[in-house]
Amino acid sequence: MDTTPPLPIALVTGASRGLGAAMAETLAKTHHVVAVARTTGALEELDDRIQTAGGQATLAPMDITNVQAMAQLCRSIHDRWGGVAMWVHAAVHAAPLTPAAYLSEGDWSKSVACNVTATGILIPFIAPLLGDAGQAVFFDDPRAGEKFYGAYGATKAAQIALARSWQQETTKTGPRVHILTPNPMATATRARFHPGEDRDILAHPKDEAARLWAALG
Repeated sequence: MDTTPPLPIALVTGASRGLGAAMAETLAKTHHVVAVARTTGALEELDDRIQTAGGQATLAPMDITNVQAMAQLCRSIHDRWGGVAMWVHAAVHAAPLTPAAYLSEGDWSKSVACNVTATGILIPFIAPLLGDAGQAVFFDDPRAGEKFYGAYGATKAAQIALARSWQQETTKTGPRVHILTPNPMATATRARFHPGEDRDILAHPKDEAARLWAALG
């Protein structure tokens, strides 16, 4: 029985909320989306929205720091569909803002595990699925060195450094690696970082997802 959908496959890691969910919904207009996130309920809500809009999704409720689970997912994608056309990596651990001298061991460990280690493991896992013609998308948030952003800023910068190396290494061979910088958005993470901020002046994740997708050409 042929299990290949009539649409190209888009893998979205960190798909349950914010920009990741918005990108998944945008991609579902032209792709079959494989949505990865830890929160099952939020993924099911995403699936409802995608189906209501006439799209297709496969839900993968798992933690990207679980190496065995992610290896099995990539193997399953290969066995079922042969590969992916697009990988959008929106998963991030946003530790609470705190002075560097007061960083908790737990927040630091989670930040490194999700933002750095998982990215370094996922790139080798997913690169073969993308092949030469696929595209990978990362989102920069240049906070490194800002006060109180120690854990988030440092680990996000390390993640993007990995992506930039991959981008330079694949310029002539593919896959194409994109590093995009979203405008400030009205997300839960932003509200936690900047309580009391006027959210009316911030971009909506869906609008930002549409703009970023258009920028990819």
